[in-house]
Amino acid sequence: MNTILKNPLGGNLKDAQIKKIEGFVRGFKLSSLTYKRIMQLLHEEMNSGLSKTTNHMADIKMFPTFVRSLPDGTEKGKYLALDLGGTNFRVLMVELNGKDVDIQSKTYLIPQRIMLGTGTQLFDHIADCICKFVNTHDIMGEKLPLGFTFSFPCKQEGLATARLSKWTKGFRCEGVVGEDLCILLHEALKRKGNIDVEVVAIINDAVGTLMSTAHSDRNCEIGLILGTGCNACYMENLEHVGLWDGEIRNPKQVIVNTEWGAFGDNGCLDFIRTEYDRELDTFSINPGKQILEKMISGMYMGEIVRLVLERLTMEGLLFSGVDRECELFVRGRFYTKYVSEIESDHDEFFRNTKQALDELGLEGYSSEDCKIVKYVCTLISARAAFLSAAGLATLINKINKPNMTIAVDGSLYRFHPRFHNLMCLKMKELVRPGLKFQLQLSHDGSGKGAALVAAVATRLRDSKEISVDC
Repeated sequence: MNTILKNPLGGNLKDAQIKKIEGFVRGFKLSSLTYKRIMQLLHEEMNSGLSKTTNHMADIKMFPTFVRSLPDGTEKGKYLALDLGGTNFRVLMVELNGKDVDIQSKTYLIPQRIMLGTGTQLFDHIADCICKFVNTHDIMGEKLPLGFTFSFPCKQEGLATARLSKWTKGFRCEGVVGEDLCILLHEALKRKGNIDVEVVAIINDAVGTLMSTAHSDRNCEIGLILGTGCNACYMENLEHVGLWDGEIRNPKQVIVNTEWGAFGDNGCLDFIRTEYDRELDTFSINPGKQILEKMISGMYMGEIVRLVLERLTMEGLLFSGVDRECELFVRGRFYTKYVSEIESDHDEFFRNTKQALDELGLEGYSSEDCKIVKYVCTLISARAAFLSAAGLATLINKINKPNMTIAVDGSLYRFHPRFHNLMCLKMKELVRPGLKFQLQLSHDGSGKGAALVAAVATRLRDSKEISVDC
């Protein structure tokens, strides 16, 4: 077992109880050889996704984003940016002046009825939020270039043309899959009747994260999201992108959106999936889909912990005499934020753990119960961090540059107390010797990054370096 996961169980727990608990959580402890096997499978699947002849069979779609150039620090001007990637939607006004960036933003809630409604309802809601923002900031008369961060799997046909491949993260809006998202947005804005914007670029949050960090770090060529969802993108040479059907001219590179959350959908990761992973998948809204994402991301981590705690309780190993009506037995009720909070406990008082258990309606729990809960959290979050590390190590080895920066964003990475360190430890073990890397928290990638993509596209168009739609 990795020393960082040294078993903290002990104290008043009997050896027989510890042994039984270990039997129920053993599947989360994967060997280094297993992670290397995962990397090999991921590498093969990525190559399959990049090839025109095998892409239709690949779970990882490796979409070319049509983003061909990174910021060079000369970007200037005022841009609108939209950020849709979960239950919240943001509208931003971003003013660029070289390295200086001024951002004003407003966050709007997307009600579940809209998440599960029609595409018309969703885009009308987005247009309404834009209208409110533009009025509030007194920029109604200005026609500003707009960058749209849309953090769901899309097939791009140009920088400002993207069709939704499938919904993830709890969305199921009818009439959107296969449609051009920019057209849907423009139509919704026309229905509002008084907003005139030019959608210059549509990207996902991973691309935005990469672009935001690359604005100040020229070694940044990978973007990673560890939040509600999990995804990565990276800069790839055009000669390796069999899917590319745009013009071959400088710069001969393009950011590839891996959509690696779907890794394992073909069953290749079944050898590491636990009974809890399978149960979570069975009761999800997209069974059999996004298998890797379901083992990593914030949308699912809390539920995996809950399923383990539920099983240990049913086996009489945890929470003796618990009321079966408490919320520990309610699907989706153990939030991933609890995992981060619980792992922030560093003494025997377990303040955060007790608060979480209180919110779940648990009573009469002991310090030993708190210790078990924290242990389960550490195992599940460590597996998530190590799987993320294996994915990044695969990309770093593939790009094979001597010094690389990986831009990372997302609530899981930001707020979990150990995620960064766990990832770095495992990556040092898996990255090819001689290749250096650093993980850097990206600041407002989905907002600032979207504006930067719009700014770079405008700069390239105006200088006629490349056409904007390729």
